[in-house]
Amino acid sequence: MKYNNSPKSIFLPLIIAGSISLGMIIGLLLPGKNDSILKTNITPRYNKIPNILNIIRTHYVDSVNISSLEESAIVSVLKNLDPHSVYIPAKDLKRANEPLEGNFEGIGITFNLLTDTILVISTIPGGPSEKAGLMAGDKIIYVNDSLVAGIGITDDAAMSMLRGPRGTIVKVKVLRKNHRNLLSFEIVRDKIPLHTVDVAYMVNNHTGYIKISNFAITTFDEFTNALKSLKEQGMKNLIIDLRGNPGGVMDPAVRIANHFLEKGQLIVYTQGRAFPRNEAKASGNGLFPDGELVVLIDEYTASASEILAGAIQDNDRGTIIGRRSFGKGLVQEPVMFPDGSGMRLTVARYYTPSGRSIQKPYNMGNEKYYEEFFQRFERGGESFKEDTTLLKNLPRFSTRNGRTIYGEGGIMPDIFIPVDTSGISEYFIKVRNQLIYRYALNYTDDNRETLTKFSNVRELEKYLDKQNLLEKFVKFASDNGVKRDPEGLRISGKIIEIQLKAYIARNILDNKGFYPIWEKFDTTLKYAINYLSEKENQKN
Repeated sequence: MKYNNSPKSIFLPLIIAGSISLGMIIGLLLPGKNDSILKTNITPRYNKIPNILNIIRTHYVDSVNISSLEESAIVSVLKNLDPHSVYIPAKDLKRANEPLEGNFEGIGITFNLLTDTILVISTIPGGPSEKAGLMAGDKIIYVNDSLVAGIGITDDAAMSMLRGPRGTIVKVKVLRKNHRNLLSFEIVRDKIPLHTVDVAYMVNNHTGYIKISNFAITTFDEFTNALKSLKEQGMKNLIIDLRGNPGGVMDPAVRIANHFLEKGQLIVYTQGRAFPRNEAKASGNGLFPDGELVVLIDEYTASASEILAGAIQDNDRGTIIGRRSFGKGLVQEPVMFPDGSGMRLTVARYYTPSGRSIQKPYNMGNEKYYEEFFQRFERGGESFKEDTTLLKNLPRFSTRNGRTIYGEGGIMPDIFIPVDTSGISEYFIKVRNQLIYRYALNYTDDNRETLTKFSNVRELEKYLDKQNLLEKFVKFASDNGVKRDPEGLRISGKIIEIQLKAYIARNILDNKGFYPIWEKFDTTLKYAINYLSEKENQKN
């Protein structure tokens, strides 16, 4: 597993679009739906495609790869249906399913590339690498006798070498600080959990915060455990962060919504040409039926995330804060082929409790479909100011209490928060991502012995506040080709310093160190915290 260089909530669309596309193509029908496309008995009038391929195989002038032609034909067929029906080749299917299953098979480390070397950021507690003796700060030099340091190895290449079937052995040689010689380890690969709840913590005495990165089979249990923990800490209000969440498996989103709704309240229903209406309703035994609730969304919130946000909004159970969600209201069913490849075919639409489909139009073709997303970030676009003209052409619906909401364009927030560009300067654009992250890795590596003494993020932050990080970073950036810019530092210095501390804290304490520091310049989260505090004061 590799960390991203910065959180999705502030990435520009070109950086994040790939992760959105991956998440949005995958969805499952509601529990209890046992029908399968594979059981559908269709007798084609004329098997034109197989016949064409057979003629090519037997008569074409040159030898051709028929399997490759067949896969190209499948891709072309699905491309003409909708943007989310996709074919996944056998070589990619296992990787595509990992985010949904909530695990992968590997050695259990978080790593990043530091000066062309695989640097171990952390080992999964109880995982294969920790058991074998690998430690944070180790630099992997060899994998199975192949040199991996100083050769320009990529993230994907490193992951393919370290991941592998459960029970197989990978041999690594690492360089460890204060050790003259390389240390050798034999690590037995195993199943490694992929956590979909990034973090859960109390932002103040009464308000809890839970961030969900995507929806997998494990998400409901992760979320429920986090919810219980925060309630034990005195939580009265809750913020659920779905920003940057591309969706995934539908069932956990439905079950999480159940925690907040009254018995019998509709959560979502699905319906398609070959699939009759299928409803999911709340059971009334949720863990948080009464407390104040806020859900954060943005342009990257899609699919299962929109189901959860829509259920909360339509039932007037909480407040949606942020920006308009992506608008993906189609349900895909997985189809497996004998050669190990698969297809995700759109079989139904899902509808929020008010009866609205939030799927944005796709009849203009896939290119226009995604072009609409990028247009939101154009100068003066929707992500920077609320676009009320958009609502004029959208169908209207009503919430449980009669408020007007809109369909066919994503989930519209109850409270709009624009993208914050107040701390962005040319200097920041030059140093963000690579240089800021590289310095944080270097600093962590050079000071690991001191930093690992801290187990509390606030204590670690106090220590880092005294280390003059910004000035040291400016020198580092200058040494790497970005000259000091007084005006840029006046505008962006605070953001850079916060990011440096957040990345260093994550290298030591994982996400529970990262998010409480990153929160300081997260304008949407800060608004939500103040919003809940004001509501609490009004009650008192």
